[in-house]
Amino acid sequence: MPLQTPPLRGVHDDDGAKFTEFGGWDMPVEFESIRDEHLAVRTDAGKFDVSHMGEIHVTGPDSTRLLQGLTTNDVAALEVGDSQYAAITDEDGTIIDDTVIYRLPDEDGTATYLFVPNAGTDEAIHERWITHRNEWDLEATVDNMTDEYAMFAVQGPNSAALVDTAVDESIASLSRFEAKETTIDGVACWTGRTGYTGEDGFEFIVPWNDAESVWSAIDCRPCGLGARDTLRIEAGYLLAGQEFDQESNPRTPYEAGIGFAVALETEFVGRDALERVHERGVEEKLVGFKLIDRGVPRNGYDITNTDSRVVGTVTSGTMSPTLESPIGLGYVPVEYADPGTTLKVVVRGQSKKARVETIPFIDTVQ
Repeated sequence: MPLQTPPLRGVHDDDGAKFTEFGGWDMPVEFESIRDEHLAVRTDAGKFDVSHMGEIHVTGPDSTRLLQGLTTNDVAALEVGDSQYAAITDEDGTIIDDTVIYRLPDEDGTATYLFVPNAGTDEAIHERWITHRNEWDLEATVDNMTDEYAMFAVQGPNSAALVDTAVDESIASLSRFEAKETTIDGVACWTGRTGYTGEDGFEFIVPWNDAESVWSAIDCRPCGLGARDTLRIEAGYLLAGQEFDQESNPRTPYEAGIGFAVALETEFVGRDALERVHERGVEEKLVGFKLIDRGVPRNGYDITNTDSRVVGTVTSGTMSPTLESPIGLGYVPVEYADPGTTLKVVVRGQSKKARVETIPFIDTVQ
């Protein structure tokens, strides 16, 4: 099956990007250097094409009830211009996906939302919404608009000043997780102060056919998914398919460290199961660790205790450009989860000493 391509595939190719398959999409993994792109975001600003992410539009009299019933956070608390992070869980409380939900301006007097599932999951999530809408006999229109929108992210400590030079109306007053419609080079964009790097930044949802003019109007270093990955690991953010996978690595929000996105006072699929988990606690949890010995941890490597007994598995790992140290994420039993605990990671058959660290590994924008 051919890979899907973002609207700027040719532009990125002309800019010398190297490409990789991700979630069924052919996306730029780096332009010049993952390390340089990473450090640009930590010290200045960089822009990412994240058009592989999905966009699902929901409106109608029962739109809030539908989203409330299928996501873990309190959708009803959102006002126009608000957004929130949430998980999508099954009846067992296992994470199917994670998402950001935006409350858009009302349409025809009814609450309207746009939420962003992960790359390659938009069709399955759209079908899930349609199925539950019909089962629950709700009145809501659910449209998969992934092929109608591009999505860009501008991230870094100087991102607000940079973006302000491109938009018609200042966005500097937006708070974290607030959003509004802005205009860039005559193109209306839904703009949220959100991101996936741990830095201040903005994400733009842009009409597909206007992608190039908006991208060109934002004057900073282009960055690929390689830097996006190293940045999010330093920030301790989850990656679908690695920190959770419904089939190969089923995890609840409490195991994955996103219990803050679970509103047990609301009713949603998986709520009762998660209440039981919340009451009894978890047996394993996601931790961050830093290798003390030389080596780089990678997804799938064994984590052992000091007696070399396997106690967990690395979900993500990298050589941190910011810390200049090898770091990673992985699940271990709670008795090994306290910061400072000594563990080992088996790197290419060799046991490397590691220390559990508090995540995020760096100071992040809250």
